[in-house]
Amino acid sequence: MNNGSFDLDNVVIEGHHVRLEPYEDALREPIRQALDCDPEGRQLFAISGQGAHFDTWWDLLNAQVERGEWIAYAIRQRATDAIVGTTSFLNIRRTRQCVEIGATFLHPAVRSTLVNAEAKYLMLRHAFEEWDLVRVELKTSALNQQSRGAMRKLGAVEEGILRRHMINEDGSPRDSVFYSILVDEWPKVKAGFLPQ
Repeated sequence: MNNGSFDLDNVVIEGHHVRLEPYEDALREPIRQALDCDPEGRQLFAISGQGAHFDTWWDLLNAQVERGEWIAYAIRQRATDAIVGTTSFLNIRRTRQCVEIGATFLHPAVRSTLVNAEAKYLMLRHAFEEWDLVRVELKTSALNQQSRGAMRKLGAVEEGILRRHMINEDGSPRDSVFYSILVDEWPKVKAGFLPQ
């Protein structure tokens, strides 16, 4: 077990179906296009990076990356070589050996496909096997039944709902459902990803 001083290695993470690429300037426009693809679906995400606000969001997020508070990835689908979404390690708490996986947004064409499942698997594997963390957190809107189902399918344990936890892009309040996976649960969760 590490001592809480794990290094945040902002590296490419490769899988069979996706490649997670740390944010860089060349990815700015492909990520903008991926985020702007689904105005209705965005309402379930507390993400303020779309449309006219994208440049402000991009600058703020990259400032957090520079401070070591966040690692953001573009999700590249290997079959098409297209950027199809974004995901991140956030709420990085070194002394508690804990991170959150979130700020995930996927193009509608790849939702409920191997793209999201493999991206989550790669990030969980990195957190538990490279960083030796003890806990990974996930959260979503209480209204986002698709995301909640995906988190349960991963093997994450639902911990509860924080009421009016965030404000959505449209100004409405959002209740957030929290999930976690602990290091001793990781072998079982990992086995669920691997071919039988």
